[in-house]
Amino acid sequence: MIYEVRTYDLYPRTQPETIKRFGEAYEKRKQFSELAGFFYTDVGPLNQIIHIWPYKDLAERARVRKEAAASGVWPPDISKFIKNMSLEIYEPCPFSPELKPGNWGPCYEMRSYILTPGLVMENRKRWEKALPKRLEYSNLSVAMECDLGTGNKFVHIWPYKDPNERYAVRSKTEHEGVWPPKGPTPDAPVTVWHQENKLMYPASFSPMQ
Repeated sequence: MIYEVRTYDLYPRTQPETIKRFGEAYEKRKQFSELAGFFYTDVGPLNQIIHIWPYKDLAERARVRKEAAASGVWPPDISKFIKNMSLEIYEPCPFSPELKPGNWGPCYEMRSYILTPGLVMENRKRWEKALPKRLEYSNLSVAMECDLGTGNKFVHIWPYKDPNERYAVRSKTEHEGVWPPKGPTPDAPVTVWHQENKLMYPASFSPMQ
């Protein structure tokens, strides 16, 4: 399983029309393959949309994209609204759940980390150890590592009912020493050297709500 994550930065005040046109085109595009989720940002980078596409592998991705383009139903007519496009291919971590349709949010926090070179596997070990306890407090949508795109990038997405629930859960897990994952000793090296996050909400046609 791989996830193609496409992030588009839009011109101001074009987000509603972009989402509308994307959704209309997606009704025909999904006959070739379906989205995992489609989101727009509310906190963090503004005027941004993120769409995540699951594929079995790169060969399936190439085949599906070629078929969709040849059919004339894709891509949607939104190019004039886009300032910048980013594309990355991710592999889910061994301990990660799969992205599945459902009413999980509707508030999703997407956290993007650049890991310290040489410590990708150490970061994975720390997550494997700490995550089971953390999941007693709230769900995880996915944890994945970038395979094509930005090196040493690690992304995890968490669903919440609203920002207040997010704040309450994060405060409680930190206060009780459950989260974030820790090293084996207090002086263990930090596995993360850069962090970003955003709060985002699903479009009406997103399988993840």
